[in-house]
Amino acid sequence: MLRLVSYIASLALVAVVLVTGGGTAQADGCYTWNRTLSQGASGEDVRQLQVRLSGYPGYGGVLALDGSFGPATRSALVRFQQAYGLSADGVAGSATYSRLYALQDDDCTPINFSYAELNNCNSTWGGGKVSASTAKFNALVSMWKLQALRHALGDQSIRVTSGFRSISCNSAVGGASDSRHLYGDAVDLGSGPHSLCRLAQQARNHGFNGILGPGYPGHGDHTHVDHRSSRFWSASACGI
Repeated sequence: MLRLVSYIASLALVAVVLVTGGGTAQADGCYTWNRTLSQGASGEDVRQLQVRLSGYPGYGGVLALDGSFGPATRSALVRFQQAYGLSADGVAGSATYSRLYALQDDDCTPINFSYAELNNCNSTWGGGKVSASTAKFNALVSMWKLQALRHALGDQSIRVTSGFRSISCNSAVGGASDSRHLYGDAVDLGSGPHSLCRLAQQARNHGFNGILGPGYPGHGDHTHVDHRSSRFWSASACGI
């Protein structure tokens, strides 16, 4: 009888740990982290964390997705933790992972954006300037940056008007011959709850090297954001 009572008590303790998030591991449909991560760590789990923190590099910054947990990753994690009211200790543990699990769908996209939303050209992600897998991954990173942008703007919706384009799709809409849309790392945003200028101004904090908006030729009706290799911001009507 005493052994039975002890066994039942141990089961209850396990249940409490699972409910309260007492461990770092928690099964998730997209990706599950199995260890606490802090500065000095490296590996694929760090890179997966960096993808989801890519929208928190700070003003004008871009977070490297290199699988190495350095000072920039720690700073991005602190900003993420502050944004969601978590203990901002720069260490990724159960509380951070629980928040990330709540923010992502089983296909690893953030809950407020989808692959279909960032590709109304085709279903294969092929035909652009990079491989289909690279274009799709670039779009995934864009979505996590947009999720951070959305949260910073009060969790109101952001309207995507264009994302990935194949060469033929890009030609059909009169896009530039080397448009970032051909690489899957560009997104055009339309006005909605927020003005185009508000989107362009806030995007400076969320990892976009390219920001074009009102005042830049051909961008009076949308704000364009992308991941180009060096910074080019131009939206003179918005003070950028």
